[in-house]
Amino acid sequence: MTYTNETSGLQTLIDNSQQGTQLHYDAKSFIIGGKRVFLNIASIHYFRMPRQEWREVLVKAKLAGMNCVDTYFAWNVHEPEEGKWDFSGDNDCGAFLDLCAELGLWVIARPGPFICAEWDFGGFPYWLKTKENMQFRTDNEAYLRYVYLYFDQIVPIIRSRQITQDGTVILVQVENEYGYLAGDVLGMSYMNGLRDALLERGIDVPLITCEGGAEGTIEGANFWSGADGHYEKLMRKQPDVPKLVTEFWTGWFEHWGAPAATQKTPVLYEKRMMEAIRAGFDGISHYMFFGGTNFGGYGGRTVGSSDIYMVTSYDYDAPLSEYGRITAKFRTAKKVSLFTQALGDFLLESEPMDNMARCEEGIQLQGREWNGQKLWFAESVKQEKGMFPITLESGRTLPVSIKPGQIVPILDRIEICPGLKLTSGGFLIGNDRIGEVRTVILAGDDGGRTHIIFESDQPIHYDNAGSIPHESSPDGRTLHMDVFHFQTSQRIWLKVGGQLVEVIMLNGYMSDRAWKLQGNEVRWAIGWEDLDLGAEGRISGVSGGSDCDPFLLGNWDRKGDDGRDTGDRILHGSGNDTKPLLSPNLSEWKRKTVPLLSLGSGGIAERPRGFAELALAFGYLIYSSDVECDRDQESTLIFSAIQDSARLFVNGREQAMIRQVGAASAVVRLTKGRNKLQLLVQHMGSLNFSPYLGEEKGIFGAIYMDGSAIELRRGWYCGEEVVHLDEVNPGPFASALTRTFELMENDQAILVGALNSGLRINGREVLIDGYQNWFAYHAVDISAYLVKGSNLIEMPVSQTPLNRLELLMFNRSRELRNWSSVLLEDAVNFEEGSDSIGSGPTWNRSKFDLPAISEDINPKLKLRMTGMSKGYLLLNGRNLGRYWQIGPQEDYKVPMAWLKQTGNELILFDEEGRRPDRVKLFFDEQSNRSWQPLNET
Repeated sequence: MTYTNETSGLQTLIDNSQQGTQLHYDAKSFIIGGKRVFLNIASIHYFRMPRQEWREVLVKAKLAGMNCVDTYFAWNVHEPEEGKWDFSGDNDCGAFLDLCAELGLWVIARPGPFICAEWDFGGFPYWLKTKENMQFRTDNEAYLRYVYLYFDQIVPIIRSRQITQDGTVILVQVENEYGYLAGDVLGMSYMNGLRDALLERGIDVPLITCEGGAEGTIEGANFWSGADGHYEKLMRKQPDVPKLVTEFWTGWFEHWGAPAATQKTPVLYEKRMMEAIRAGFDGISHYMFFGGTNFGGYGGRTVGSSDIYMVTSYDYDAPLSEYGRITAKFRTAKKVSLFTQALGDFLLESEPMDNMARCEEGIQLQGREWNGQKLWFAESVKQEKGMFPITLESGRTLPVSIKPGQIVPILDRIEICPGLKLTSGGFLIGNDRIGEVRTVILAGDDGGRTHIIFESDQPIHYDNAGSIPHESSPDGRTLHMDVFHFQTSQRIWLKVGGQLVEVIMLNGYMSDRAWKLQGNEVRWAIGWEDLDLGAEGRISGVSGGSDCDPFLLGNWDRKGDDGRDTGDRILHGSGNDTKPLLSPNLSEWKRKTVPLLSLGSGGIAERPRGFAELALAFGYLIYSSDVECDRDQESTLIFSAIQDSARLFVNGREQAMIRQVGAASAVVRLTKGRNKLQLLVQHMGSLNFSPYLGEEKGIFGAIYMDGSAIELRRGWYCGEEVVHLDEVNPGPFASALTRTFELMENDQAILVGALNSGLRINGREVLIDGYQNWFAYHAVDISAYLVKGSNLIEMPVSQTPLNRLELLMFNRSRELRNWSSVLLEDAVNFEEGSDSIGSGPTWNRSKFDLPAISEDINPKLKLRMTGMSKGYLLLNGRNLGRYWQIGPQEDYKVPMAWLKQTGNELILFDEEGRRPDRVKLFFDEQSNRSWQPLNET
């Protein structure tokens, strides 16, 4: 392969035949070791799980048919403080790449520096915010200086593991999704500079980009739907390179207070994958295949309404759950990836063709062809499932079962081995030579029917006489069969010339439980609920159930003289015969209330200071200021710059929970004399995707008394019509809407919420650099546009309802000054002065032991936070992340790798001081399943 980069003045020539495995590409696919490869890519982040879980997760990806792993590298994990690098333990990304190589998985490395990933600050370390003249993701000199120092650390780890150096890294990505921030022309200089930095540091495998390109790189597309449009766009830009789905969104992230993101069902997941294959993509990266967990404070924040903060779980509704358990989506991914393996050569060599098949109305056909072989994608737009006749070339009519919205592949004279062609509807998930037998595996629905046509240039001998309805042509070279997909797998034997062929028909239940193991030889384990590959070659599984007859194919079976499987069955019972695990008992909670009124000052400043200003990456701050009042009164506080939720206390008692951020207000009741005003603020995550990366966290702007907050979503005018923007209004408005407000005693104002471009105040346009309407959130100081008395707002509005639109007004003379900022410490002495009576923010501690755990089970432990408010979790000194009982997350992962047999310490910090009486630990349902060996090593 020759990779030429002339635009930077560099010319890098790579001949991989001289070192490592050959890697090159053309318009159809990547070619590795001389073979075209359909890349089934599992997106897995090493930094979202303990190192001890890497093998289990990667093995599961391999068992699902994935042949490649895609991972980001998180700069802030490796350089949490400037100049202090960490590549040890859970952060040993080189060891992760080595494990991928050991398991035979190729790797796509995505070092950033920006990764998004719903990860705090998009992967940038917090301390970059403190540097002068810093502009992120641009040609900014200060920014690039630190980026190149990061590259000096991370690139050698990747470089030494490239396929050109006998490793398995096949592609390296330049930056990430830059096209969402700037177009190709605007961002080309920045992207080309990063490309050159990678080349100069020894990256010699092909470079890729996603959603935004750089010269000399291969651009991929990120999407969930609309595969045809994305493919056409890439074809227009780069017709002569492979077409990758660099992020195929298997699910979605979740954020506090929002519904569970489970809208992408397994059925839709299958359809969207089939759309991408049908369009012609030659690689699909399942983002995420395994999501993992945002331990510590690493959950990010994204654009949208003001407080979209990621939950601690990054399960993502992915094929492999946060706990490493297989899901219905896992089984779907496995089925489709096995389909791409069975038809890999065809999919990568074939071209779209004109429709030469016929079907009834409501069934749509698209086809691909190569060497006389055809593959049709039949999609139903009907309302019910049915058997629909499809007439192929030469008048061959095939009944095909299709569900509403489903895309079913139809094999049309696909050569499954030399001289034997198969025509059939449904999923071909196996076409392997096992010993001397060509083994074909077809998956269908439970109780479904599949019509099969075999054609050969020699007579076909059918060896199951009378068991399955069939019809042979007079010359014996064509065989028609109607086969049902029963719970007991049907196994059909054919002999064509000297070739023995076995056709195995699996129903949905059994095909979900079919596992292909690839090493020097192909083996299959069919009928197991779950499977695992041990480090020493040990293979173990969980039975598929009492009505499931599992069997094995390959060199672990005893064979008859003719090479056939002798039909041995291996039964392990229901898989639930292990004595149930007793959940660890959380009892004897000790409590320690935060002494708000006796906290130290921590230094005094004119205004509150943010987390980065105080050199803090995450955690809690308590802001304090004294307010003198000459009478009892109620006042509206205006927070001009606040980026996290906050609890407001007056004289040690909570008065408000502030959820709205950017700028916000809160009503406070003060008494005559001195009042101690305090704010408890948790760092909830920095923006991981936005043109405004690098925002300060916590409270960092002036706070004013005696302000006012006006709700602006109601009472607008469109001509004479009154419009309320918190209601659904069909269609865009024909013109800008108008509204007035009065500015009297106050002289400053902030407009915050879902603004729209084209905003005008008193006839002057308010410029908002970088803002796009779909962000649906911004805070803008409009003081310079105002006049005393009546003011007119004009704003185009294209979509309603708006979640927030608020006007905050204040007078500069009423600023509260002299603020202290104190870090809430994790270290708490529970042994002295324990307080079980006080109220307010409280630490709670319990200790627990693990029960005896049998070696033949694989337990996963959860923590359910019933009855608590908001806070964070510590396990044996490790931060498990934030919790907030406003949904959608209810349970929190407790990694088994971080536990001891006895004396585990769990600490819960709760902002409201709620008692953890209903908090419990429990093992998940699969923890009691018995794993039994399938082979002996």
